[in-house]
Amino acid sequence: MLYFTRWKAAAIALTAFVVCLFAVPNFLPEKMVQSWPKWAQRHVVLGLDLQGGSHILLEVDSNAVRKEKLEATRDDVRRVLRDVRVGYTGLVVRGNSVEVRIREGQNFEQALAKLRELSQPLGGILSTTGQRNIDVTTEPGNLVRLTVTDPAIVERIRQSVEQSIQIIERRVNELGTVEPLIQRQGVDRILVQVPGLQDPTRLKELLGKTAKLDFRMVDSTNSVEQALQGRVPADSELLYSSSQPKTPYLIEKRVLVSGGDLTDAQPGFDQRTSEPIVSFRFNTSGARKFAQVTQENVGKPFAIVLDNEVISAPVIREPILGGSGQISGSFTVQSANDLAILLRAGALPAPLTIIEERTVGPGLGQDSIAKGKISSYVGAAMVIAFMLVTYGLFGLFANIAVAINVAMIFGVLSLLNATLTLPGIAGIVLTVGIAVDSNVLIYERIREEVRGGRSPINAIDAGFTQALRTILDSNITTFIAAAVLFYIGTGPVRGFAVTLGIGIVTTVFTAFTVTRLIVATWVWWWRPQRVPI
Repeated sequence: MLYFTRWKAAAIALTAFVVCLFAVPNFLPEKMVQSWPKWAQRHVVLGLDLQGGSHILLEVDSNAVRKEKLEATRDDVRRVLRDVRVGYTGLVVRGNSVEVRIREGQNFEQALAKLRELSQPLGGILSTTGQRNIDVTTEPGNLVRLTVTDPAIVERIRQSVEQSIQIIERRVNELGTVEPLIQRQGVDRILVQVPGLQDPTRLKELLGKTAKLDFRMVDSTNSVEQALQGRVPADSELLYSSSQPKTPYLIEKRVLVSGGDLTDAQPGFDQRTSEPIVSFRFNTSGARKFAQVTQENVGKPFAIVLDNEVISAPVIREPILGGSGQISGSFTVQSANDLAILLRAGALPAPLTIIEERTVGPGLGQDSIAKGKISSYVGAAMVIAFMLVTYGLFGLFANIAVAINVAMIFGVLSLLNATLTLPGIAGIVLTVGIAVDSNVLIYERIREEVRGGRSPINAIDAGFTQALRTILDSNITTFIAAAVLFYIGTGPVRGFAVTLGIGIVTTVFTAFTVTRLIVATWVWWWRPQRVPI
């Protein structure tokens, strides 16, 4: 155990040196680090509790999700009955159900069979729960009722949360913030923490907008005045402009091209008026649909609708065949940039409501860092003193190994661009104790071997060999606990689990490679006649 070949000793020293080297940028001025290559600029990111920032808890609007699901079911019913050419009346949404009455003389059984196909197992065809998304029942008078089940609504809310998390991540990353924390909380809530962001106003504006963009035709065949009096056509709706004063528009419900067909959106300036605009570009499918719409409606106005507000309603002067265009409408530079961010990130599947908001000041974070440093210094000093008093020269070896261990922890955290929180600091302090405990087990085993009459070299070799199994057992069980904490925990608990888990891995490495290499080098140089423990 005490014999090291040259290449093995060099590999151990080089590994420890390289990993520790990644921790260096954390202790140098930011301006100096910025001149380094990108791969060398990795550093530990301070969490919300250490550098301050914004904490926002969002809730998915379950009523909107339910409404959207029912409207989608109604559209599916209309499409199915049209495909089989079965006449119907009274297609309405009532409660959690969609009702439709098949006309007399129509093929009721054929229509019912096709409508039953809309009922699918939750989770796909491989699902084993037996639950379905829609219950189809019949009533006297050829009435068919399709009820959206509660499990289907819960599943749709879950999907909405997952989609919203991805979209929120893209929106927040567009702000240029560092390491935001975005995760699910419960069934229908999303936690957003952005360290270093002291003014959450713009963040709230970006997160609060659904950003559902539609391109629709303006209803020119009916009067806006009549719509304002309550006589809105069935296939149209009354919307207002986003700018002041609010201008009413009668817009067709049929969506010609949706924002989902956009591939890019960038802020810019109109070359003629120098006003801020947003340029957009469609994918292949969207470009084809947009070209067809503009070819068929030259001379007619169409509306660009964002979250049920009309941004602009220009007249189509000529067909737009290139798959790109621009949106204008009383933008400022920042509002144009924000709209471009929203369009690039995509529309949220459901509205989000802010139910909790906190701003943590940097002063509180600095206080946490100061107390964390004090506790770390005091704990480290006590450990160093204990090891020196108890084990003498070997205690010094252990202290050197523990210092390398802590540096390696920061190196790994920097390599991963991990976020360090206050519980993470606690995990590092705890790791110091665990690392020292490993050395204590080794040294006490060496003492026992010396008392048993073994020579110094044999006693040291046996101490490392015999303590290996015990140290591995204790560290593996602790690592399993850290893994469970990471899996089921959230936020600060995960931060603690990450640092503890990394610390355990580096502890095992330093205890059985670094410490052993230091001791082996000392034995090779001094050829001791006794063990100074």
